[in-house]
Amino acid sequence: LAMEEFSGLDRKNVGVVVNHTSIDQNGNYLIALANDNDVQIKAVFAPEHGFRGKADAGEKIEDGKDPKTGLPVISLYGSNKKPKPEQLKDIDVLIFDLQDVGARFYTYISSLHYVMEACAENDIQLLVFDRPNPNGHYVDGPILEKEYKSFVGMHPIPTVHGLTMGEYAKMINGENWLKDGISCNLEVIKMSAYDHQKK
Repeated sequence: LAMEEFSGLDRKNVGVVVNHTSIDQNGNYLIALANDNDVQIKAVFAPEHGFRGKADAGEKIEDGKDPKTGLPVISLYGSNKKPKPEQLKDIDVLIFDLQDVGARFYTYISSLHYVMEACAENDIQLLVFDRPNPNGHYVDGPILEKEYKSFVGMHPIPTVHGLTMGEYAKMINGENWLKDGISCNLEVIKMSAYDHQKK
């Protein structure tokens, strides 16, 4: 994460979809880096395991306030899996910054789908800060059959899909998987020197 990734955001209200993987190579959290660059974060959207990564798999995440930053934390893993219009009303740009292991049944790609859909419906730009997929060197397993679609498998992809989150976001748009074929205003902040063959 570098200065240029925050350029143009200094006069905008920003929401973030982040967790404990949303750090730079020095262990600095995205929220701290954004504050250092005068970016005004207005809300944190928390996926499975929560904003700080402390919740167990499958444990419901509650809305609340982060005691460390004072920011409102909105759950995307409980009764609400998609940001609601009222939760986005003051947001100009949403940043999605989660690392994933590339397995179809992990819920971060499902959260990505719903975040993209909410951004498309509410005319909000989405920036995906891309991160390496540690299993990006292979693709394996059967493709999901549509009658078995659920939050732990939303799209017709193999069990291990090999994509980064940025690549996956582009595929969601490109395959018209969002409701009614809508398209998200998406920008992927690419990684430098990423190679799918690196393990």
